[in-house]
Amino acid sequence: MSDLNNQINDGTLHVLLNTREPADYVTFYTAAADTAVRRIVIDAQKLSQWNSLQLSFVFRLQKIAQARHIDFVTNNLPQGFDKMLQLAGAVPFHMDEESINQEAVLDKIGGWGLSLYSTIKRGVSFVADGLKALWRLLFLNTAMRKVDFLFALQDCGPKALGIVSLISFMVGLILAFVGAIQLKTFGAQIYVASLVTIGMIRIMGAIMAGIIMAGRTGASFAATLGAMQVNEEIDALQTMGVPVTDFLVLPRLAALVIAMPILTMLADFMGMLGGAFVGVLILDIPAVEYWRYSWQAWGLTNFFVGVFHGWVFGFIIAFCGCYYGINSGRNADGVGVATTKAVVSGIVWMIVATGIITLICERLGI
Repeated sequence: MSDLNNQINDGTLHVLLNTREPADYVTFYTAAADTAVRRIVIDAQKLSQWNSLQLSFVFRLQKIAQARHIDFVTNNLPQGFDKMLQLAGAVPFHMDEESINQEAVLDKIGGWGLSLYSTIKRGVSFVADGLKALWRLLFLNTAMRKVDFLFALQDCGPKALGIVSLISFMVGLILAFVGAIQLKTFGAQIYVASLVTIGMIRIMGAIMAGIIMAGRTGASFAATLGAMQVNEEIDALQTMGVPVTDFLVLPRLAALVIAMPILTMLADFMGMLGGAFVGVLILDIPAVEYWRYSWQAWGLTNFFVGVFHGWVFGFIIAFCGCYYGINSGRNADGVGVATTKAVVSGIVWMIVATGIITLICERLGI
């Protein structure tokens, strides 16, 4: 006989709870499920001490009674037992599938909206803090260290010259080849010079330099700051009262904003040089004629539009790299995710900025 005595009398299952644990629950669950039982009565008069074991047992019997639509009565429950039983039954034991799916969809929509709002708010605040720090830098009123700025400038300036030159040269070469295929049809190969020059100095030079720097420097910023987040170095700076934006973001932002226009001009020149390589050595265009047409196609308006693109790209790459680095997860996987997001977001926002600037220039007739 179990320590929890059960007795069926006139369709009523009497369950006497005591302090000792039950030896076999199945006996009571089977008895409660018997069609002869029309009422379940729990008596806890002898229950001097209780724990979650007795609570879960009574809760399970209560659910069996609810499922069978029979009476469930509790007598002499100790203090707190009935409240815990009510709390356990506050959430429906089963929900129909339609309600679950509907709630899940609403939860997803609401969660997505709140997450989007939080992300936009945090991003706008981060950009605003960075621009304020850059403005204070003009008046030398920041916590930025000169050595950090010089280190960042060296990383995104001289160390990037080689890769930017190589890629831009190849882009100019490819652009000349593609243009020559069509221009040969009309015997106008000489205009390859104009095509390459206008394409590189107005937009292609800035875009290629921006993509290279997003994959090289933007990823580096995110990985460096992400590692600092993992090692709790950023938390240490905040604890000491050091402005994180001034100390970590501003040197990288200032360095990239200065370097990007210069890299853009280098990309323009190397792209034109790649076009000249194709035009002079492959298409047999006289070098003097090639450079004469290039100079005629060159315009300060196109040149400054391209440099402005590069300047804007510097802001975008720096902000994306620093933002995702500072807000990365506190593990190795989080740093990898932050680096990926920095590169992808930087390239996406550069394309968006290019579209906006192009539309503005079109409206202004530039």
